[in-house]
Amino acid sequence: MTTEVANDDSQHMQCMEIWGGNQPVDNAVVMAGLDAWVYSKPYDNSDGGGDVYYVSACATGRITRLLLADVSGHGAVVGETAKSLRRLMQRYVNFIDQSSFVRSMNRQFRELSDDGCFATAIVSTFFAPTNDLTLCIAGHPPPLLYRSKSRQWTLLDREGDSNATNIPLGIDDVKDWAQFEASLDVGDLVICYTDSLIESRGTDGELLGTAGLLDVAQTIDTSDTKLVIPRLLEAIASIQPGNLSADDVSVLLFRPNGTAAAVSFSEKLFAPVRVLRGLVGSILNGTPAPFPEVSVPNIGGAMFRSLNRFRGRRHA
Repeated sequence: MTTEVANDDSQHMQCMEIWGGNQPVDNAVVMAGLDAWVYSKPYDNSDGGGDVYYVSACATGRITRLLLADVSGHGAVVGETAKSLRRLMQRYVNFIDQSSFVRSMNRQFRELSDDGCFATAIVSTFFAPTNDLTLCIAGHPPPLLYRSKSRQWTLLDREGDSNATNIPLGIDDVKDWAQFEASLDVGDLVICYTDSLIESRGTDGELLGTAGLLDVAQTIDTSDTKLVIPRLLEAIASIQPGNLSADDVSVLLFRPNGTAAAVSFSEKLFAPVRVLRGLVGSILNGTPAPFPEVSVPNIGGAMFRSLNRFRGRRHA
């Protein structure tokens, strides 16, 4: 298997924009506060796979949401599911709290469960002013986290427990999924991936699993971020013949870029106009309206989240 470096034609996200789908892709995405690289190769080089990826930016440029889902099945069915997930991303694009988004995804897959459709997923919400990342894992393998200060990879999971994942979407009528937070520094890297990586074989012929994938990641040169995904996939593919060839392969890599302050005053000032325009467009197109989240964290923004973090440290 061979992979190529993401091309230089990066996708520059605008406020209230949603980008993604289930098609083949190898691209960089630039947002206020966050850079991302997305690689997805459907099984057997088909036009659309079972892996679905999305990135969204809110009206003020503070909230970035990233979704990577592994949907059961392939082809047209998953294509329609991807469109439905896009509509949900649009509806909750201005929400800091991702709980409602995850619940809505589960309801959608519950409706499809009679057809045997379910999904594992990882939803990440990045709040640019404070570099805080909130994660929700639904039956999906935990991300990898690279700390630039220690130059070490670890599993990014709740309380360090690699088994602390939730059940897949659509399996049961669950009200809420557990969420956890991580504070990121500029230079840190987060890698989300689908199970083709951990179901590849090691030198002993056994599945890599998350521990084996972590070992492979430790060998990757991270000096050039845009090369991290190709290097990781090449390393896995070289271990055993057939690795990464029997299923869809998708990897989502992102890092804080320290540009949250670059969001201009005019951008923030016209945020209500963008929301209103989005609402009107939704009404005309019959799509879900991107209402802003009416909550203290969303209105208070960075000050509220910084105060909460300070209180948590005092009581730790």
